[in-house]
Amino acid sequence: MARQILSEMGTEIMIPVCAVIGIAFSLLQWILVSFVKLSPDKSSKGSSKEPLIEEEEGGTDHSVIMKCADIQNAISQGATSFLYTEYQYVGVFMVAFAILIFLFLGSVEGFSTKSQPCSYDTSRMCKPALATAVFSTISFLLGAVTSVVSGFLGMRIATYANARTTLEARKGVGKAFVVAFRSGAVMGFLLAANGLLVLYAAINLFKVYYGDDWQGLFESITGYGLGGSSMALFGRVGGGIYTKAADVGADLVGKVERNIPEDDPRNPAVIADNVGDNVGDIAGMGSDLFGSYAESSCAALVVASISSFGMSHDFTAMCYPLLISSMGILVCLITTLFATDFFEIRNVKEIEPALKNQLIISTVLMTFGIAIISWIALPTTFTIFSFGQQKEVQNWQLFLCVCVGLLAGLLIGFVTEYYTSNAYIPVQDVADACRTGAATNVIFGLALGYKSAIVPIFAIAFSIFVSFNFAAMYGIAVAALGMLSTIATGLAIDAYGPISDNAGGIAEMAGMSHRIRERTDALDAAGNTTAAIGKGFAIGSAALVSLALFGAFVSRAEIEVVDVLTPKVFIGLLVGAMLPYWFSAMTMKSVGSAALKMVEEVRRQFNTIPGLMEGTTKPDYANCVKISTDASIKEMIPPGALVMLTPLIVGIFFGVETLSGVLAGALVSGVQIAISASNTGGAWDNAKKYIEAGVSEHARSLGPKGSDAHKAAVIGDTVGDPLKDTSGPSLNILIKLMAVESLVFAPFFARHGGLLFKIF
Repeated sequence: MARQILSEMGTEIMIPVCAVIGIAFSLLQWILVSFVKLSPDKSSKGSSKEPLIEEEEGGTDHSVIMKCADIQNAISQGATSFLYTEYQYVGVFMVAFAILIFLFLGSVEGFSTKSQPCSYDTSRMCKPALATAVFSTISFLLGAVTSVVSGFLGMRIATYANARTTLEARKGVGKAFVVAFRSGAVMGFLLAANGLLVLYAAINLFKVYYGDDWQGLFESITGYGLGGSSMALFGRVGGGIYTKAADVGADLVGKVERNIPEDDPRNPAVIADNVGDNVGDIAGMGSDLFGSYAESSCAALVVASISSFGMSHDFTAMCYPLLISSMGILVCLITTLFATDFFEIRNVKEIEPALKNQLIISTVLMTFGIAIISWIALPTTFTIFSFGQQKEVQNWQLFLCVCVGLLAGLLIGFVTEYYTSNAYIPVQDVADACRTGAATNVIFGLALGYKSAIVPIFAIAFSIFVSFNFAAMYGIAVAALGMLSTIATGLAIDAYGPISDNAGGIAEMAGMSHRIRERTDALDAAGNTTAAIGKGFAIGSAALVSLALFGAFVSRAEIEVVDVLTPKVFIGLLVGAMLPYWFSAMTMKSVGSAALKMVEEVRRQFNTIPGLMEGTTKPDYANCVKISTDASIKEMIPPGALVMLTPLIVGIFFGVETLSGVLAGALVSGVQIAISASNTGGAWDNAKKYIEAGVSEHARSLGPKGSDAHKAAVIGDTVGDPLKDTSGPSLNILIKLMAVESLVFAPFFARHGGLLFKIF
């Protein structure tokens, strides 16, 4: 077995250096965005060097900038206030669950401090179970805090950049695109680099205590993924309920009943709607993808620790998942420059291709990057643990596993774009169905969503088959990492959407010209499609991650075989397949309940505030923000409890075999529902925008805004909002979180679980 080229010292330098480069690049992008000033330049008050404002905008340069600054400030305060409130509740959960982890894992060996025989080599002694309890608790808290910080920083940059994007739109669509994309890149690189740096630091700190006991070390690290995903769940659900309650209330009363434009400043829910874009689509998505990254890394590390990498203490090969992520940061840095520096956007038609090219360029460059890492970091041959046996694997096979995941992610992205972009036939068919009312629009949209799951499922299935045949469960884990290796670019594209959406809202509220609004609408329309692509990546990676975690759980719980025909497993399979439906029902109803309160409040203000429709009186924005905040905090707890408590209840009372069935069932049904829900909602949204834009003859025949077809499209969009922004995206966290939680608690379930079956 030939040794790899990269030394241990080289690995210890490369990983943190790449992480620091990522952080430095994100800060550079932030500085470049900050050059767009939100305060009037006193030196140019009399004579502007660059004609930014057309006379038709109905205001001076000074007045428009001040309006934008005021609106941005209101959105930023609302988002910050919500996140602070949410984090107070989440903080209590974090502490309580950390205590639970310590008590459950510590009790496996009765809180003994004695060393125990290693499972992979009984002749050697490993650290006590109490150490696993302590370090799993610490890694859980590290993951939770990193997830919260990632989401919060993403929200801050988004609210910092939205008004700046609006102001740059006066110079042209290209300038606005660069500001929005750079702002998204700040979030993408900060999250990818912070996640990598904290995980690497935790491994090195834990190694000081664990020494040669790498199995114990990397089993303790699994808490990092659990912490990340548990925070992501509350961020996704809470943020999703917030944003959709405001969105539904604003659309139903504003557009349908009062026939006023989207983001009209007369609409009382308009600030809450724009706040929601940041807390749901930015903070929630950031925490979600961080959780996927952390879990796929943890799953790969756990399997590697009981393979030849771990047993021979080959640190460089052990860090293969982290080296892939390090290379991903460098690749994404180069890819970002293609969008912001190498090529210039000159008209609206170039926006969507530029974003698509980001996916293609990052995939092509990353393929070469993975080849380099596989060549320098892996021995030519090695063994991977596979259900009690060691499977011989070659480095080129692991390279192909990562590439399969990377290419599957790209394919899922393009299929998602085909089914959700109004440039293609499926969405145009949905828009055409609006001719005969909302009912046919809903029927066509649901059919589109179900159909859109076909190709992604085949892509995921192919990835699983190839990667498992090559490198067992480790292959699946690194395939998931391959899909997430370009996470910085994926998040930049995803965050770009809500920033552009906010920019359009600010342009409308500031009373800027129709020309400026057209530019921001073009940015937003491209952002809607790329947001759907981002959700596709998140769901696809979640499927691979949860399967890899499932494999690690089966190994750690010492289950020899998962037999579906065994009653214990089959009842778990049925219950697990039902859980995504139960969870979706809870989140959908939560959005409906919150939206009901919002609709009543918006109607009340329109009916009772004199001069509101005429625009002579300001609405009470703060009350709508408060309704969304209170409702989302209250409603996020039951769905969160369902996900967090299910593995504990099943593991304690029914045992690890039934729990394995639950995890498999939730994975199989959750992925299908998540894809169809996200794409259905995305298609309805873009069908509405297709009619509103009126670019083609077909679109003009359905419009204009306010027509019967447009009203039917608005209703479809309103129905789809909770599907694409609350239930759908939250489901991928459900399947990941249940799997990683089961993995962390596996020793306790294996030793003390199955109480009911023991009694009866």
